[in-house]
Amino acid sequence: MTHVQALRKDALTLSDTERAVLAADLLQTLPAVRSDEDEGVAEALRRDAELDADPAAGIEWSALKKKLGR
Repeated sequence: MTHVQALRKDALTLSDTERAVLAADLLQTLPAVRSDEDEGVAEALRRDAELDADPAAGIEWSALKKKLGR
């Protein structure tokens, strides 16, 4: 078993919250990578600017999940 496989096995024994915190911490250690091959970054930046200009245009995550039936 490789070191990465052992880490993964150990990580999977953590609670959902602990894994989420670990994942977020690990992601923050990676350099930012932007790829606009599908114009996704441009769309995300446009939506972000739209919300900055009109915060009322947004929807709470819990409301969105409810609207989607989840």
